[in-house]
Amino acid sequence: MTREEVVENALNIIKGLTGVRTAFVLDENIKKQMLAEEGTVQGAGGTAVDNQGVKEAFKRDVVIALIKDPRFRPPPEPTIIMTSNGVVVGQEIFPWTAHEVEGQNVIWLSDGFCIFVDRIQDAPSKFVMPPVSFPELNPSNGCKDVVSCSPAPTADLMMRKHAGMEDNGKLASVLVGFNFVE
Repeated sequence: MTREEVVENALNIIKGLTGVRTAFVLDENIKKQMLAEEGTVQGAGGTAVDNQGVKEAFKRDVVIALIKDPRFRPPPEPTIIMTSNGVVVGQEIFPWTAHEVEGQNVIWLSDGFCIFVDRIQDAPSKFVMPPVSFPELNPSNGCKDVVSCSPAPTADLMMRKHAGMEDNGKLASVLVGFNFVE
């Protein structure tokens, strides 16, 4: 397949997934703007946010943005963790992974995020949004080094405006980056 065919095939695969409303390739201009915006994001109480997923996705040959509704499949791994001195002190927990923290000393910050009390460090913490796998794209369809992530809400809005889309709080976006299999 040519590179153009790989991109078209990847778009078709993503658009065919349940819950995907639309998908499109991000151009270099909006990627630069979004990356700059990601550098300004802070969490609750001024906690630093490091969106490593966006940084990794933007290093890839192609970045596809997909806009999804709640029917889209859940992520295969946690999309947010909290670290302090390189130690994971908190993470997103899914209903099907809740058994993994049973019996541990945790504080639930929400239904889907806990802090591991025994791992708390005497140092500042930050939220990290790691790159997440996206198994639908793989070497069999011309894609390698595939990562997915969610942009910060402000970067998401910037991207939607750039694409001529309205902001819709019932929808969310996922970025999928990949390199070409040579």
